[in-house]
Amino acid sequence: MKRSDVAEFYRRLAERTPNPETELNFVNDYTLLVAVVLSAQATDASVNIATRDLFAQVQDPAAMVALGEEGLKAHIKTIGLFNTKAKNVIALSRALLEEHGGTVPADREALERLPGVGRKTANVVMNCAFGVETFAVDTHVFRVSNRTGLASGKDVLEVERKLDRVTPQPFRRDAHHLLILHGRYVCKARKPECWRCVVADLCAYRPKTPPPGSEAEARALSEKRRMR
Repeated sequence: MKRSDVAEFYRRLAERTPNPETELNFVNDYTLLVAVVLSAQATDASVNIATRDLFAQVQDPAAMVALGEEGLKAHIKTIGLFNTKAKNVIALSRALLEEHGGTVPADREALERLPGVGRKTANVVMNCAFGVETFAVDTHVFRVSNRTGLASGKDVLEVERKLDRVTPQPFRRDAHHLLILHGRYVCKARKPECWRCVVADLCAYRPKTPPPGSEAEARALSEKRRMR
């Protein structure tokens, strides 16, 4: 994608969603960190349901350690990998108390040393809690970046580095939110909704998905059946 197209790409996404932000519910920096850890291989909606009562009761590392692993599991048992996640959340809470005075460090390397916290989680926390221009590459960002030609890469680190290189101001702070929301609601995994996409003409994806019920969709389905 040409540099001039990249700026226009982000401008249109930002115009459609002027104040993008994470869809995870949280109370403070600590509960944000916990929510992001829980969201691995789970939807934000499912995490929000599980943490609604949890965050009403627990809002700091000391309270989480007091709740204990089994108590935490009772809250998050509807989320995938809840046993491992409960173990990691209790361990990272202890680490925050012992190594950081109970506060979430505003440092990506320090965050990545916490149990259950990888680069993507650290990037999300740095961006959402501390306003740092990071590019958290989840499945939506990876797909949109590759599919559109914005920042193609074989792995998440390559895509992250390319996004960091090509994304201009004033979009760097909100870029990963814009891409996540676009991937979640428009540029979907199984069938991108190209007919209502604000950046379709800038996107490298071919062929564009026609609107449901249109003659173009009927022709595409007919051609697909013929090729079987």
